[in-house]
Amino acid sequence: MHDDDAVISLDLPMAELSEDTKAYFAKCEEKLGLVPNVLKAYAFDEQKLRCFTELYNDLMLAPSDLSKLEREMIAVVVSSANRCHYCIVAHGAAVRSLSGDPVLGDTLSVNYRAAKLSDRHRAMLDFAWALTMAPHEGGKSTAALHNAGFTDRAIWDIVSVAAFFNMTNRVASATSMVPNPEYYSEAR
Repeated sequence: MHDDDAVISLDLPMAELSEDTKAYFAKCEEKLGLVPNVLKAYAFDEQKLRCFTELYNDLMLAPSDLSKLEREMIAVVVSSANRCHYCIVAHGAAVRSLSGDPVLGDTLSVNYRAAKLSDRHRAMLDFAWALTMAPHEGGKSTAALHNAGFTDRAIWDIVSVAAFFNMTNRVASATSMVPNPEYYSEAR
């Protein structure tokens, strides 16, 4: 087990960080007011940290037919299905912040089906949930997503974001990753 100040339950000390990584952490501190614990957890190996951040930044921040809020909504629903404490807290805070609606962030964290959602968002989250709960069925059919107005590119991004969070949820849960305390009060 780890103490309250530990980021994860494994004893993986932070590597000597390159100037680029130090600058990235400083940028996080400047923009977010913190360095997310997930980044600190990966900092035992800069190559793994770089791979994680490059994929995360591409999926969550790069241009997409999905809004940043929609991508965060997928992250929360997938994390809720997987019961990933770290990601539910961190991405629930992002949903609250981006939507300006603390009820939405918290409802998605507990039971997205109880949230007031557009037909588009319901189809998107139903697909992400199905892909998470029964990956062998491939999220069933993309027809509901097409009917809700999603382009093939947007569907690719829905699948990619859901898949990414299924992977990161398992890493965070298996290592007992601890959310930054600041996330709990963000946008409330």
